[in-house]
Amino acid sequence: MKADGSHASGLLLVDKPAGITSHDVVDIARRAYGERSIGHLGTLDPFATGLLVLLLGRATRLATFVENEPKVYDATISFGDETDTGDPTGDVIRSAPVPPRQAVFDAIHSLTGDIRQVPPDFSAKKVFGAPAYRAARAGEPIVLAPAPVTVHEWRGESFSGNELTASITCGSGTYIRALARDLGRACGSAAHLKALRRTRTGEFDVLDAATIADLKATPPPPIRRLKVVAE
Repeated sequence: MKADGSHASGLLLVDKPAGITSHDVVDIARRAYGERSIGHLGTLDPFATGLLVLLLGRATRLATFVENEPKVYDATISFGDETDTGDPTGDVIRSAPVPPRQAVFDAIHSLTGDIRQVPPDFSAKKVFGAPAYRAARAGEPIVLAPAPVTVHEWRGESFSGNELTASITCGSGTYIRALARDLGRACGSAAHLKALRRTRTGEFDVLDAATIADLKATPPPPIRRLKVVAE
């Protein structure tokens, strides 16, 4: 609650650093704004960085509008090892030779457009009402159904050594970790997502986002007018 007794309301852009969860960012924002009703859109894994969109107060009703906006990521995919989490925090479960450059770029085409994607075992996808990661951590067998997702485009691809870097634009529900896993498999190799940074969500850019230090020192006013909502 603000000093005048009113509640903070609007949209807040935060540049999440590595090493903390998206929920950690929400907790920091709650303390900074004195507002309990805060939610985040498009969870970022702890190892990932970049744009996290928070909705404060009455703006939480706009979640559906913002959540469905395309997202842009800068990704680094490492070939040679596939991990159980799909990222550098997991254990290696399969290794294979690094693929030829052309095989990687050919496989990218097969992972562009409207595709069906099996979510990572270590994800929040529900299995019998519980997040899949709980079963994965317990070592229980998991069978996740493929879900329809849209990968709009890969841009600026650069393949050097055993790593591919690219800017990926995708629709809601797309797991970049799963894209990395599937890219490795599609080109006859093994791969995992080494680094990830979200740079945009719809009209919102990480360059306009507040840092965690900003939230703790001088919290910026939430954005009150959104282009994603008709006037």
